Amino acid sequence: MNAVDEIRGTAAGTAPVPLSVLDLVTVGSGRTASDALRTSVEIARLAESRGYHRHWVAEHHSMPGVASSSPAVILAHLAAHTERIRLGSGGVMLPNHAPLVIAEQFGTLEALAPGRVDLGLGRAPGTDGATAAALRRSDTLHEGADDFPQQLAELIRFLDDDFPDGHPYARIHAVPGPVQATSPGGVQSPARPPVWLLGSSGFSARLAGALGLPFAFAHHFSAQNTLPALELYRESFRPSAVLDAPYALIGVSALAADDEREARRQVLTGALSVVRLRTGRPGLIPTPKEAEEYAFSPMEREFVDSWLANVVHGTPDAVRTGLDDLQKRTGADELMITSNAHGGDVRLRSYELIADAYGLPARVVRR
Repeated sequence: MNAVDEIRGTAAGTAPVPLSVLDLVTVGSGRTASDALRTSVEIARLAESRGYHRHWVAEHHSMPGVASSSPAVILAHLAAHTERIRLGSGGVMLPNHAPLVIAEQFGTLEALAPGRVDLGLGRAPGTDGATAAALRRSDTLHEGADDFPQQLAELIRFLDDDFPDGHPYARIHAVPGPVQATSPGGVQSPARPPVWLLGSSGFSARLAGALGLPFAFAHHFSAQNTLPALELYRESFRPSAVLDAPYALIGVSALAADDEREARRQVLTGALSVVRLRTGRPGLIPTPKEAEEYAFSPMEREFVDSWLANVVHGTPDAVRTGLDDLQKRTGADELMITSNAHGGDVRLRSYELIADAYGLPARVVRR
């Protein structure tokens, strides 16, 4: 499989583009992180059986309701419970880690699940400033335009094992990795995970285009920037050894239920969770009853209405129509769906209903 084949998906059923899953490993009130991780396995297996293209896990820190602080660990677990679906990070926050460490982690994942691992990279910390400083052991947060491209270039050098002679890292190798294929008697595959850039503004869009890399945009929390960022990516794109034309996916918050009222009840839990996060009160994902009984202030209610306007929710047919319309408006090459709700059963049901709405195939998955 070449690099382009690993990036570009194929639409299944009647979906206009490939459909994928973004998993935040959310923890609901009254549930544990173990419960959330078991749900992630169930979602990955369901997604694989129904023809979703990939399943990504996002890096977040210091958030009680999000148990995805270690994407590489979770992906290794998912790899052990799946066979075909692509797995990846959506994303690993590059400034939080040494590039060599990421190259080693994802080289290990590639060895565990050959040919189906994606490395999505973000520039933001995935948390607040104090937590980012604790992660990086520094009070200086390197997120500027000068730092991220340099870190990215270093990471790609480690992944490809091609530092030039004379470079301080020329004799350092990320293992597992290509160096094993060039060692005496080596039979290690030289393949490595394709790199994606993630973004919620124009910086990563422009950089991804200039480098000829695939781009993933966080429409689910930065909808106002979606069209400008995608336009910038396409205008900036230069063909590369990875891609001969732009390839952009967008993260979409969507939840389908058997009726519209139930869908509204479920997405309100995610909205309340975001309200609490943005007002400095992060916690577990509340129950539908708690969300319904919560006394939103006028300012909070305005925020919730604005937030839910960008969550595609309702009956399966309504969600299909909403996703189709969004794809047409953005020209996205892939839709990556995240379903934020209190219960894992609700999220599983949503992915199943969306698959049914598009007539995605059902395959038997060995257990």
